[in-house]
Amino acid sequence: MTTTPSQIPTYTLNDGTTVPGIALGTYGLNGYAGVDAMVAGIRAGYRLVDSAFNYENEGALGEAVRACGVPREELRLTSKLPGRHHRYEEAVRTVEESLMRAGLDYWDLYLIHWPNPRQELYVEAFGALVDLKRRGLIRSVGVSNFLPDHLQRVRDDVGEWPSVNQIELHPYFPQNEQVAYHNDRGIVTEAWSPLGRKLRIVDDPVVAAIAEETGRNVGQVIIRWHVQQGIIPLPKSASPQRMASNLDVFSFELSDEQMTRLTDLARPDGRSNNQDPAVYEEF
Repeated sequence: MTTTPSQIPTYTLNDGTTVPGIALGTYGLNGYAGVDAMVAGIRAGYRLVDSAFNYENEGALGEAVRACGVPREELRLTSKLPGRHHRYEEAVRTVEESLMRAGLDYWDLYLIHWPNPRQELYVEAFGALVDLKRRGLIRSVGVSNFLPDHLQRVRDDVGEWPSVNQIELHPYFPQNEQVAYHNDRGIVTEAWSPLGRKLRIVDDPVVAAIAEETGRNVGQVIIRWHVQQGIIPLPKSASPQRMASNLDVFSFELSDEQMTRLTDLARPDGRSNNQDPAVYEEF
């Protein structure tokens, strides 16, 4: 089944901008092969595409946008600020350079990739991105991997909440309290590593059983679990067939009992790489 963009729910962020309810992750999609994969994803129906400065594929994303045949204004393109450029002037130059590299006039959504709390610069970085939004180079400012304390400090010091927070989230690490915190403050949750492939969630017998019950594959079951919580999943694939399959999750529903069984797979610390934002830093 082909999923059309009109079948994908749209979320209005706290700044009035809109994003689709599922995104194409692009980590590892680089060079001409990456361009081809992104074009395939956009043509399959994805309209929200997620990249990052540290993925080194902003140029490939820009090329895919020009090659895909979909008008730029119908797309929502994301990139992220690396930890080594959190100082104000460096953040400004990094965003300017990333737009030049991609050949774009603006980013629809730009995130701080990690808070890097020991550096104590993420608030300064957020302020820079807010100023870039005023210049029209960014349409919406968000963050990634921020804990509630980080989010509150941004709100206290800069005066606004991020529009989204992109965090690791999957059935082994559902982050219920973090998601509730976001919902109470109008922050949309995005989920990286939604399929938890490193943890082999796709091989879990509970997931397999629900897939059999619904007549869907395990990936679709896990992605649907995100969608029904109002979470935007970012599945990544270079396969056009798998991209289309991951997108085909809007024509069925999981029962409350099935949702609970998936959430109950939570582990005390289900992080895939032990990357606790309270201490982990990425540059």
